[in-house]
Amino acid sequence: MPAYRNIRLCSKDCMCLYVCPTGATNTENSIIDEAKCIPGCMACVDACPSGAISMIPGKYPPQQPKTEAVVAAQRALALSKVRQEQIAQAVAASTNSAATKQFARAVAKSNRLMAEDLLRESRYMLPQSDEVRNLLETMLENATPDFPKDAAELLLSQLHKTT
Repeated sequence: MPAYRNIRLCSKDCMCLYVCPTGATNTENSIIDEAKCIPGCMACVDACPSGAISMIPGKYPPQQPKTEAVVAAQRALALSKVRQEQIAQAVAASTNSAATKQFARAVAKSNRLMAEDLLRESRYMLPQSDEVRNLLETMLENATPDFPKDAAELLLSQLHKTT
């Protein structure tokens, strides 16, 4: 069970650098070196003041059940976030103002992250869920020429191996 760092939470206090016995946390790209990480050590997790470091579970827990009404509401909200992201991207592409472009890109990214979280919660994007497999298969069937088919097929092959 190696550790990983959530860069968005990291406060850059870097206590992990001082407590890691192998130097796995001391990397230029902020990704914890899995080859050096001692499974179960947790020294960096305990030392991190911002809670940015967690352990990757060896096995994922089963998904919590949700009623179809909750799943439908989450998906509707995720679709609204996707539409908002598209609008923000269009604004960023159509403006000459650097400030407006920067703001629109930030709004687009924020909506993308919220949509991803909502889809994850509504049973998509979890490696142990059938919805991920179904989503990727549907995307492959309806693929446009610029769709990364190789990446989707690789993901599908890995999902079948882990379940």
